[in-house]
Amino acid sequence: MNDDLLVLILTAALLAAAYALWQNTLAAREAANRVAKEACSRAVVQFLDGTVAFAGFRLAQGAGGKRRLLRTYTFDYTGDGFDRAQGFVVLAGQRVEAVGMAGSHS
Repeated sequence: MNDDLLVLILTAALLAAAYALWQNTLAAREAANRVAKEACSRAVVQFLDGTVAFAGFRLAQGAGGKRRLLRTYTFDYTGDGFDRAQGFVVLAGQRVEAVGMAGSHS
């Protein structure tokens, strides 16, 4: 196989993988936004800034010893219109692993 063709194939594969990762990241962020808004609605508090912020990721061991990537997002909310509090959403893919809110709003 020609070296130029091999480079082209590898570049295309790398770009396809990067695009898939980007799409997966956007879908996870949308899921985290939806979960945060629902949590705020249930707690009767105001979701602030209109979006979650990516706080990090880690590998965790799931059922059967299988490793999976957990993404953590944070969000701000207020119960009184003055003081800000912070909540979090942890996702495995687009599946909710945990949601938390500070204080008595959890």
